[in-house]
Amino acid sequence: MVHAVREFSVTINKGECLAIVGESGSGKSTVANMVLGVYPPTSGEIIFKGQPFQSHRTKKQRRAIQLVQQNPFSSINPSRRIGATLKLPLNVHRLGSKSERIKRVEELLAEVGIPSSYTRRAPSTLSGGQCQRVAIARALASRPELVVLDEPTSALDVLVQARVLILLRELKVKWDLTYIFITHDLAVVRNMADRVAVMQEGQVVELNTTKRIFTDPEHSYTRRLISASPVITEEEHHLRASLKQRIEGGLGHD
Repeated sequence: MVHAVREFSVTINKGECLAIVGESGSGKSTVANMVLGVYPPTSGEIIFKGQPFQSHRTKKQRRAIQLVQQNPFSSINPSRRIGATLKLPLNVHRLGSKSERIKRVEELLAEVGIPSSYTRRAPSTLSGGQCQRVAIARALASRPELVVLDEPTSALDVLVQARVLILLRELKVKWDLTYIFITHDLAVVRNMADRVAVMQEGQVVELNTTKRIFTDPEHSYTRRLISASPVITEEEHHLRASLKQRIEGGLGHD
């Protein structure tokens, strides 16, 4: 028998971003799916705010933990208008009156930098970056405490990826969110995570601060991952800093 995940024990602090990294098949997404309640653990338990999760999550628990998936085009219903997509979690959790829900949809679009007029548009009329912003807004609609981000930028090109990462950082600070960031992209980890859990063959082989992981990795597998990641040159660093200033100044679009 092959265990997708075994002996996994990690505590996530409120307000932090924990990145879970590793090669394909290392167990990253399985962990995410167990946190979300898609797969029940065959042994052990998942504790949220001091309380263990049961096999069937309550509506309150489902509201508190939300997901942003990898491919924005497949994660959003193509037959549903953007406004209806954002209103759905409000309807499911019965948050606010009808007028309050309409206002909340407009607020969510503003949060992610999308014009309120987009409520009437179909997902097919949006770019990949815009679709992912809508997916982020949908995840925030129910005011969750924990957001699971499963490779949320891997389907986007580099420039759009940078803008989405900046948005995620800003929202995390503004709403005191906690992130579980599933990724194989160590460059993204550098810019997002407070701590990193390195997985190999279903186990965490190293857990440390992001700085320590990149400057003094302890495990040989971690060292191999770091050595295989692209080197960021000084020129690239200045280019990214310049891009960040432009984005924060409101220049450029997805």
